[in-house]
Amino acid sequence: MAAVSQNWTVSMARNTEVVADSTNVLALEAALRRRLLLRSDPHSKEVIHLASSHRLLRAQHYHDPELVPHFRLLALCSAGRDVGGFRFEFEALALHIHFYLSALRAFLGPSPHLRVSVTVDGLIHIPAGSIDGLFAAIGEAFDRVECTINTSDQSSRPYYGGLRFNIYAEAPSGRELQLVDGGTVDWTQRLLSDAKERLIISGIGSERVCTEFAEGNAI
Repeated sequence: MAAVSQNWTVSMARNTEVVADSTNVLALEAALRRRLLLRSDPHSKEVIHLASSHRLLRAQHYHDPELVPHFRLLALCSAGRDVGGFRFEFEALALHIHFYLSALRAFLGPSPHLRVSVTVDGLIHIPAGSIDGLFAAIGEAFDRVECTINTSDQSSRPYYGGLRFNIYAEAPSGRELQLVDGGTVDWTQRLLSDAKERLIISGIGSERVCTEFAEGNAI
């Protein structure tokens, strides 16, 4: 689903499981649940929300010491149906962003500066005020969270679709670290052969949060 070359995967024997990206697995389960809903109601708009905390394994050889071949990722997945005006996408995006900000504030405390960056593909036309409404809700719910918006062209988004977001935090070292990324993907559209299906995925490197901000703790 994620257009990853077989040369980058680890083949395993029967009864052994290795996962490189848990959002792929969540998408498969979400598609199965959405298919059951659509069988009883072809226009079902019921949303499926899934989450997992999983240790992932990557087959690449990294030269950067900050990149590791295995790490724990907390992933979220929201699958539903297009309701017009990008409402599903923004509601799901807001839900994911609020979850991560709440978790980071609970674990890191009120001091670290956080930044939410939303990127919009220049080829899509979102309703006026959608981004402003999202940022206003974040501002009301959280202190010391900066919100920024970016635009891009289609060539710069090999993984996510027209909307994506990142969450950054200022580490004790003073560096701004990217901890969260997420956005729209077309996986359930392809799995269910239905262009009206919608899917938002996201993940946070929970192990990295522990390493960078609170050595010896775990979330």
